[in-house]
Amino acid sequence: MTLFFVITVVILCLRKPDLAPAGPRTSLKAKLTSLGGIVEAVLLFLLTIGGLFLGWFSPTQAGAIGAFGAFLIGLFRGKLHFRKTVDALKDGLKTSCMVLFIITGAAVFGHFLTISNIPFMLADWVGDLPIPPMAIMGIIVLIYFVGGFFMDSMALIVVTIPIFFPIVTRFEFDPIWFGVIIVMVGEMGVITPPVGVNVFVIKGIVPEVPLETIYRGILPFLLAIIVLTALLLIFPQIATLLPNLVYGQS
Repeated sequence: MTLFFVITVVILCLRKPDLAPAGPRTSLKAKLTSLGGIVEAVLLFLLTIGGLFLGWFSPTQAGAIGAFGAFLIGLFRGKLHFRKTVDALKDGLKTSCMVLFIITGAAVFGHFLTISNIPFMLADWVGDLPIPPMAIMGIIVLIYFVGGFFMDSMALIVVTIPIFFPIVTRFEFDPIWFGVIIVMVGEMGVITPPVGVNVFVIKGIVPEVPLETIYRGILPFLLAIIVLTALLLIFPQIATLLPNLVYGQS
């Protein structure tokens, strides 16, 4: 996805060079000196992701270690003051409460679906449809894409996974591949109107820029995500290559 975003930026700048005018020339020494500002971020990344892949800690523990490491970096740089810390904790608490309420509601909903046997009946019904399994996956992706217009991606995912996952297992699709696909369509949901959460975040940072301008700006990147999702559907190995290498699967 990063590569596709880079290609998108290059194409946009080739078409309209004024989108990214050339900056002032700098010496090699200045460029190397500027890299010092990312040393802490690189170390934190290596600690959390490297420790996760080496089996030092679980994904939840990796998140906690990453958060604590970021806190220490803020203290080390002298940019983390008491007022900022309190504000950050308040924002984190609000987000955590929202996510927990969503997960709680989704858990109750999932338990109801399990008791009612609806997901398994739906999986059997879909499995008997006279269409290829990949076409069914395309329909599922389309449902997530349209649903992202009206629901937060987190809520959409936790509510629908109990319904669609039995279908995925029925056709013996790779669960890791399916998870990557869901993350991709979730990324679409956070930048599509009218409930594009990321768009409203950008609007809060630059309130003078109209929402229409922001939505027009994200369209090329939305197209890049759609193209990559289509490639993942056609070539599942893109998503499963790294996990297979790490865990030695065939």
